[in-house]
Amino acid sequence: MDNPLPVVLVHGFWHGSWCWSPVTGELAARGVQSVAVDLDGHGLRGPSPRARWARPFDAEAFATAPSPVADVTASSAAASLADRVRAIGGGRPCLVVAHSMGGVVATALAELAPELVGGLMYVAALAPVSGMPAAAYTTSPENAGEKVGRLLVADPEVLGVARIDVGNPSLRDRIKEGFYGDVDDRTADAAIGLLNSDAPAGIPLEQLTVTEERYGSIPHAYVTCARDYAVPLALQHRFIKEIDAVSASPTAVTELDCSHSPFLSQPVALAEAIAEAANAHRERV
Repeated sequence: MDNPLPVVLVHGFWHGSWCWSPVTGELAARGVQSVAVDLDGHGLRGPSPRARWARPFDAEAFATAPSPVADVTASSAAASLADRVRAIGGGRPCLVVAHSMGGVVATALAELAPELVGGLMYVAALAPVSGMPAAAYTTSPENAGEKVGRLLVADPEVLGVARIDVGNPSLRDRIKEGFYGDVDDRTADAAIGLLNSDAPAGIPLEQLTVTEERYGSIPHAYVTCARDYAVPLALQHRFIKEIDAVSASPTAVTELDCSHSPFLSQPVALAEAIAEAANAHRERV
């Protein structure tokens, strides 16, 4: 159990490094070094359009306002992430743990710089390794029952971002259902208050190419979330199958009975899965 891989925690759309706070404490208790990062276009790297804060609030102006993060793509976010993983690892590869749409950026990172990635763990994440952009999976049969797309206030391909009105109290229950179904109300309300309004559409719209020699050489793991309304369980299983088709070894799967955000609802179980992976791949250092 000595010298586990350092862990880099990658959030999904509209979230930031803050969402991993319960997990980082659990990992520290298990002797695992972890750093949560903000992807480009998110958290402290994701300013909202001014229309979000205008008072009186103008819903039409908010739905059409240009976004300061519309130029971010999967490739640009992966290149930025690579710089941070390199610094965090200090010359060692890291276990990269990616949630939801963060899986797209992590997938691009693994192909771009496989030497930085000692292992790649997806958590209810999109993993577009088949040649289709992540956005194309939204019309697949496996995506039936998804309840996050209905929150968008405009067409992402037109606006350049996936925009949600997180400050609209009438949407609170829908946001909770989509992201935080089994999270206690107090924590869910705090999380909703921290969400960014914009997430770069260039991430799910970019078509990625991965190879067996680079991406496929990295050990992969996947944490499934059985009661997920953002990335339905059937779609999670499809991604696992497609990952296995381009990988040297089968994906290690951990099953959790939870909603889309186990970092808030089941941080202990998620931390245990991450710590196990960090220790399992330490021999690659």
